Amino acid sequence: MATESVLHPSLIVPIGHVEPVPRRIRGTVGGRVAFDTRSALYVWEWQAYPQFSIPIEDLVEGVLDDDKHTEQLGAGPAHRHNLRVGPEVRAGAAWVWGEGSPEALRDTVRFEWEALDAWFEEDEPVFVHPRSPYSRVDALRSRSTVRVEVDGVVLAEASGCVKLFETGLPTRYYLDPMNIDWTRLRHSDTVTRCPYKGTTSDYWSFDGDTGAHEDIAWTYDFPTIHANRIAGLTAFYNEHVDLYVDGSLLPRPVDSTRVASD
Repeated sequence: MATESVLHPSLIVPIGHVEPVPRRIRGTVGGRVAFDTRSALYVWEWQAYPQFSIPIEDLVEGVLDDDKHTEQLGAGPAHRHNLRVGPEVRAGAAWVWGEGSPEALRDTVRFEWEALDAWFEEDEPVFVHPRSPYSRVDALRSRSTVRVEVDGVVLAEASGCVKLFETGLPTRYYLDPMNIDWTRLRHSDTVTRCPYKGTTSDYWSFDGDTGAHEDIAWTYDFPTIHANRIAGLTAFYNEHVDLYVDGSLLPRPVDSTRVASD
């Protein structure tokens, strides 16, 4: 097995960074509009991706109730609030930035993503978290040969692929289903979402001599338009398989979080 290595560009945005969002952002709860703004801010509480911070003045049906709890978040101190939208109450759903946070964040509120029923950029839904303006996803056709092995068993072998390059993540190699040995794979009910690629259609696991290797491959049947070249193709986690590209075994990258990483 090859040793761990980083073969992709690193994330460059520092924690605490704030930038304007040039898009209309809306959030709904129970079918009601909690907020509607054209003046949202991106705030990086961690490097991987930003969150939206919403001007308090752009709350529509959302009402904030201070629960008198303060925490130090990535960008600074914030006061926790409950969110009321009509008859719905989402406890601890909102954080109003306090003294000591970046000046641009004053009088804005960062909502817990899952506390809202739906988020929209303009009129399109957004899943998991905001898309970073400093990240990109490129799906490129390639003649590179790819072989996938686990425990010495060949699970896939292809004379071409679609390489998906996503900022801060290892290159993913999407393969035509005709090049995969499906008799070796077990279907999984796992579903994940990515703000850049959409919602997965299927996951597969492999039961090898050393035990079960869960959710090592996935497919997007209907990806976003930004990644439409991977539609119907399958990729394997570089972190959990032996991946040969053009005859060379790639180093396994450090196991990354699977949030927005497939």
